[in-house]
Amino acid sequence: MLYPRTHTRRPPAAVLWDMDGTIVDTEGHWITAAVRMLAEDDVVAPRSALDELIGLALPDGARVIHALGASGSSESIVARWLELALECTRAEGIDWRPGARSLLSEIKAASVPLALVTMSYRRYAEEILTVLPSGTFDRIVTGDDVSRGKPFPDAYLRAAELLGVDPADCVAIEDSPVGLAAARAAGVATIGVPHHLPLADDSADVLWPTLSGRGVQDLHLPLRVQHPSAGSNPQPSAP
Repeated sequence: MLYPRTHTRRPPAAVLWDMDGTIVDTEGHWITAAVRMLAEDDVVAPRSALDELIGLALPDGARVIHALGASGSSESIVARWLELALECTRAEGIDWRPGARSLLSEIKAASVPLALVTMSYRRYAEEILTVLPSGTFDRIVTGDDVSRGKPFPDAYLRAAELLGVDPADCVAIEDSPVGLAAARAAGVATIGVPHHLPLADDSADVLWPTLSGRGVQDLHLPLRVQHPSAGSNPQPSAP
């Protein structure tokens, strides 16, 4: 979508954050947990198959893990996966994605509402939130709060509803194709910050290699603006 060169950029009504792989480097913990669970059934899965888990809701991921050879019901796989992921995170600790904490702090200081929109269950998300300043997020939507997980828009729509804002006035920050698809399906402007998986150029409104050096001004809408020298090609806004 092209915007007029004279279009006035405006602050977002809210910023909606994915968690695993976007704020914290925990996608690998979920993969390790899946590997350990499959090993309990003497299954070794290829990395390409495990990459399918990134960004998925836990029940959807459980179906992938079951198809790879894990025994048990979907409910039991979800419970075991969550248990092992928590063990892994507690053992390995939490590493932050570059620039995530500073950007969160700057947005909070600017009084822009923040919501966490994660497919991790609340029990796991609360483990991560203990190392952030209390009240960082105004609202939290986790995978066990919605009946349909990413790539469906439900979690993002729920976050906007809880904040009392129009999804079209919000910005989502995501690291996975699945998460970006969910945010776009909800009508939310999207910033893709690839981590474990590559992101196609058209998967988000803008792609940033990192959050480092980014500030509130970079989140103003529209995320893409047409500069006089750009002709008809939309360009990402400058940092």
